[in-house]
Amino acid sequence: MQRFLIAGLGNPGTQYEKTRHNAGFMVADALAAAYGVSFQPWQKLGEYAKISVNDKEVFIVKPMTYMNLSGQMVSNLARFYKIPASNILVCFDDLSLKIGDIRLRPSGSAGGQKGMKNIIELLGTDKIARLRVGIGPKPERFDTANFVLSKFTKEETPLLARAIERAEQALELYLKDGLERAMNQFN
Repeated sequence: MQRFLIAGLGNPGTQYEKTRHNAGFMVADALAAAYGVSFQPWQKLGEYAKISVNDKEVFIVKPMTYMNLSGQMVSNLARFYKIPASNILVCFDDLSLKIGDIRLRPSGSAGGQKGMKNIIELLGTDKIARLRVGIGPKPERFDTANFVLSKFTKEETPLLARAIERAEQALELYLKDGLERAMNQFN
């Protein structure tokens, strides 16, 4: 049985729960809910839930080390369960995409996302699939750090809900039919 790891990035704590920077956690929660599984702690680095899809053992991961150190949980769990980077997909927020949009990519730079940067550094490769969830555009008057830690507006909430639903569907297709098929259908 092949093993896969899907990591949703965010920050722990109730003060960050519904913030833009926690879009990755929201996707991980949606995928776990779709399969009726709950998260459990893992080595004081985060939480994981396990599902089976088409003879694949899939770990859904939420690092609880704060965004910038997300790679600690991802790399440790991947090493422990011998999950290659080619079977890892990371979900995170992206300012360059408007709210409601999602993008799947097979690899690339961190694009300024510090959690993804840490994962790339600790795994030693940028050949890691990613699903970016749009949280932008950022209004000019906002500082970037303050914007990503802000909550979604009432008008943005339905767009976010649609993006989270589409992201969860894209992940299911990725697990069943592969990244290329998911990219073709959801990008």
